[in-house]
Amino acid sequence: MTNKQSIYTGRVPFAQKLAFGLGMLANQTFPAAQGFFMVVLVQNLGFSPLMSGIIGFIPRLFDAITDPIMGFISDNTRSSWGKRRQYVFVGAIIMGISFIAMWQLYKESGIVFNFWYFLSLSMVFTIGLTIFSVPFVAMGYEMTDDFHERTKIMASAQFIGQWAWIIMPWAWLFIYDPRFFTDPESGVRELAVYVGIVCCLLALIPAIFVKSRSTIDDKNLIPIQRDNIGSGLVAIVKGFKDAFNNIPFRKLCIATFLIFNSFQTIAGFTFFIIVYYLFAGDAAAANPWPALHGSIGALITAFLVIPIITFMSKRIGKKNTFMVSQGISLIGYILFWFLFVPGKPYLFLYALPFHSFGIGGLFTLMMSMTADACDYEEYRNGLPRKEGIFGAIYWWMVKVGNSIAILLGGLIMTYVGFYPEIGATSEESITGLRIAYTLIPISCTLLAMYVMHDYEINEKRAKEISNALELSR
Repeated sequence: MTNKQSIYTGRVPFAQKLAFGLGMLANQTFPAAQGFFMVVLVQNLGFSPLMSGIIGFIPRLFDAITDPIMGFISDNTRSSWGKRRQYVFVGAIIMGISFIAMWQLYKESGIVFNFWYFLSLSMVFTIGLTIFSVPFVAMGYEMTDDFHERTKIMASAQFIGQWAWIIMPWAWLFIYDPRFFTDPESGVRELAVYVGIVCCLLALIPAIFVKSRSTIDDKNLIPIQRDNIGSGLVAIVKGFKDAFNNIPFRKLCIATFLIFNSFQTIAGFTFFIIVYYLFAGDAAAANPWPALHGSIGALITAFLVIPIITFMSKRIGKKNTFMVSQGISLIGYILFWFLFVPGKPYLFLYALPFHSFGIGGLFTLMMSMTADACDYEEYRNGLPRKEGIFGAIYWWMVKVGNSIAILLGGLIMTYVGFYPEIGATSEESITGLRIAYTLIPISCTLLAMYVMHDYEINEKRAKEISNALELSR
């Protein structure tokens, strides 16, 4: 049997990119919806910012533990379906059902019951997310061995996935409009049903249509059996060690950790800054500006940032494109300080094109670069390939940081004395949120750029590695 892992050499058919991209839409819609719905927990169901932070922290910390295990299982599965598709299928169903269930919250049930109910079902949803997302991401790494085609695959997927962030911010508009729902809680309960069903169906598409290679006769894999639990745990630990020693991959993880999770730390502040700083606490009057902030930013990412990033990557390389795109994002964060102006909410829209280069460019490039790092790992250590466990470790870094970011966001709100659930929203506390909104992402982005300044895998080096792998196979 051939040791070649990529399904295609060179160009990937459009239908395959579309199927993978629709899976990415589901993968991004679930967290997008959850992020926007979480505002209702604080604003309407009486959760404190710290409780909200704990709800975000614990499931994501658990997710970070289970991801590497799922990566090992996916990498070593022997099946005529290949390594990934069956897990993507099962995970999609678990995610859809549990997402619907966990948002069926009623104010009269009380804060304590709602807290434990939501936390428990969040854990179930997290398990489904792990089963789905780890093999799904690895699918993308395996689709082609071409250096630039990998960027095109991830750009296509991110373009489709951005529609989650274009559409979901408008949930705020509907949730807080009494013409649609009697109260925000009932709005979240109903919208969760629609999101759960649609995203479940989208998540099933890559499981059914993305091609894979049969691994039923692959002798390089560790059998997934009870007798091999010990050797499996050793392999997971070795995977962590290999990942840590893979310097290009390590840089990708650290840079992503800094940029994405600083963004996540302050993302929840957007709603509160717009409502309480620009509109003096009137959530109804603030509509549709919170929705416009997220939706227009995502539209700019989809139609401007991702095409530019793809073009630049082919012309000046992935690392240089990363440095330029993150430098542009710094301008956006600076402009937000000056363009959040009470009475003139439209001004912050001018910061969005700059701001969107940060996250918009990040995952388009980093997911492509992770595929290159997997080639580098095989070049260093040989078979078996580790797309699943490397992808899991990459997202492990994201999720550990994300869990910390959510908890940190709650702690910052507590530290500055911002308690919207009890009406404690002083001018000083809002200023504290605005300072954090600007300084945290700027500091972390600059540090990430320093980490990546000597990243070593360019197109020439990637081709040398690819040629060496072909000869060794």
